Amino acid sequence: MTGRPPTWIHPAFRLVEGEAFFGWAELAALPVPAGGIVQADRPSRVLAALAAAETAGQGLLLARGPLGAEGWQPGRGFSVTLESSGTTGTPKRLCHDFARLRGRLRGVAEEGARWLLTYDPGAFAGLQVMLTAAAAGALLVAVPETDPSRDRPADGPIAGLAQAARRHAVTHVSGTPSFWRAFLMALGEAELPLDVVTLGGEAADQPLLDRLAGRFPHARLRHIYASTEAGALFAVADGRAGFPAAWLDEAPDGLALRIADGVLEVRSPRAATGVIDRQGWLSTGDFVELQGDRVLFAGRLDGLVNVGGVKVAPEVAERRLLAVDGVADAAVFAVPNPITGHLLTATIVPEPGADESSLRGALRDATADLPPAARPRALTFAAHIPLSAAGKKSRKGP
Repeated sequence: MTGRPPTWIHPAFRLVEGEAFFGWAELAALPVPAGGIVQADRPSRVLAALAAAETAGQGLLLARGPLGAEGWQPGRGFSVTLESSGTTGTPKRLCHDFARLRGRLRGVAEEGARWLLTYDPGAFAGLQVMLTAAAAGALLVAVPETDPSRDRPADGPIAGLAQAARRHAVTHVSGTPSFWRAFLMALGEAELPLDVVTLGGEAADQPLLDRLAGRFPHARLRHIYASTEAGALFAVADGRAGFPAAWLDEAPDGLALRIADGVLEVRSPRAATGVIDRQGWLSTGDFVELQGDRVLFAGRLDGLVNVGGVKVAPEVAERRLLAVDGVADAAVFAVPNPITGHLLTATIVPEPGADESSLRGALRDATADLPPAARPRALTFAAHIPLSAAGKKSRKGP
């Protein structure tokens, strides 16, 4: 590729990828695989492939696993096919029109902004961060997992992201709630000049929102609701978990929202091709519940666990545990049981200095009024909770 950058890349955009530095000239010089399939493991590779596919007017598949075109049809014209994470099932491929994919991006120049990429570059959320930084002419900081030259901290990739954030004094960070809990622990008492704190990919709970507001009091705090299937839907910026119940009557950004059998359904102009029903509705798979003037997320339809014939959502107990003082993070899993089919168990990351015996009693009390099937039967303490490449907790058990 040669010439001027595409319209969605601001001329001032810069990318720091481990120890490598890219402007448009460096991105344009990267080789792009033929056939419309690219291994989406580095932001430089993804951005170069997007620009090349747009120029060629062909479809592009951002492959998150081993390269392969089985069953993939690029279609006519420039489009982007994303692969879902497969956190709770088999990964899916979903085709997006590029203009609709960028539908909620502000495109406002923020040449002083410095973004940290915490998501997989081939994920919907990662692509949104990359395109936002590119359109704004910002600096994007990435720490590729496959970079052999980068310093690999003993305590894992999130510690590496915390190091990069401090080194480059990042101002904008977007991550899952699970990422943010681990990131706060990795940062410790270090200062970070954040202007924008964004959460997405999982339900944002009130204790975490309060912690982030207290830690970064001058930052704009928002949580975003989006998915590979539905695209970018809405952002909540009032510091409260869930979203306003009034949006069920009048939703923002051209959306329509409704609750059917306890599950949130959306009608969105930014949904992927072929995922909506005849009336234009898409089931998000997220259980929600009305509490006063708020709609709160209560678990995943595909994450329900059968405990002795009772269907329970692990997130219900997890939300209780995360609200206990002295808990830095918590995860509730289902484990096989020969009598009940499954039981719930919890892994707890205590805050530094927390007394384990007192904490254990408080954790038991926090779930005491839940139905027996919904209570974790074992509590395990750990230094951290492993996250998937999407920055989420796996529900498949520790």
